[in-house]
Amino acid sequence: MPSPTTISPEKLARLIGTPNCPALIDVRTDEDFASDPRLIPGSVRRPHTHVQEWGGSIPAPSAVAVCQSGKKLSEGVAAWLRQMGTPAEALEGGHEAWIAAGLPTVLTARIPSPDATGRTVWVTRSRPKIDRIACPWLIRRFVDPHAAFLFVTPQEVEAVGERFAATPFDIENVFWSHRGGLCTFDVMVEEFGLATEPLLRLATIVRAADTARLDLAPEATGLLAATLGLSRMYSDDLAQLEAGMVLYDAFYRWCRDATDETHNWPTNKPGA
Repeated sequence: MPSPTTISPEKLARLIGTPNCPALIDVRTDEDFASDPRLIPGSVRRPHTHVQEWGGSIPAPSAVAVCQSGKKLSEGVAAWLRQMGTPAEALEGGHEAWIAAGLPTVLTARIPSPDATGRTVWVTRSRPKIDRIACPWLIRRFVDPHAAFLFVTPQEVEAVGERFAATPFDIENVFWSHRGGLCTFDVMVEEFGLATEPLLRLATIVRAADTARLDLAPEATGLLAATLGLSRMYSDDLAQLEAGMVLYDAFYRWCRDATDETHNWPTNKPGA
């Protein structure tokens, strides 16, 4: 029988990538992390020894603690978080159980170094349309929920990146950009190790809309229309990003859960 203070890997996997995902706290020891430097998508590392210091600033209504095997460290951290007022659970079986279940992980070698507040900082061209909204959505939902995004004049992206220690994306001649026929979203899905079936399906839709190849996915036309509509509704890039987060949440849930569902207007007339 499951413990009331734990959550299974399968149940947690259903929450990851959604707005309702709890704060995921990786409290593995440095030694355990060094033996497998991958993270459950969206999780951040925190030392269990300092939980009383950082535990009061969890930026989510609930939390899940992850240690190597789901025993004393995650149980203890979850208990401390509950003591401090945050509903918290420990991941059953810990990081080992997550890996054994074949669930996705993020390659930490690809995550940029955080700033002094612990968040990654990214920079790209202002007035975003498709890729420059899709990529921040992917980062915030699966890589760093606290990531900051700077939208600047196109010709200043690289210089701003250098001066403000921000990682440039979706411009020419940088790592996080288009490659051949792939768009930046495709590249991020692959490089971060997030090539799950739903995200690959979404990547095809994004690529089709972003590179004017609408024949790749019938849903791309709808994404393009919604994206261009948002760009007309918002003059502030960050406000547009927040609205776009909801749009991509919806497309992701369709890719994950609803591709086989159809809709019609049934009539209740006899014989219909």
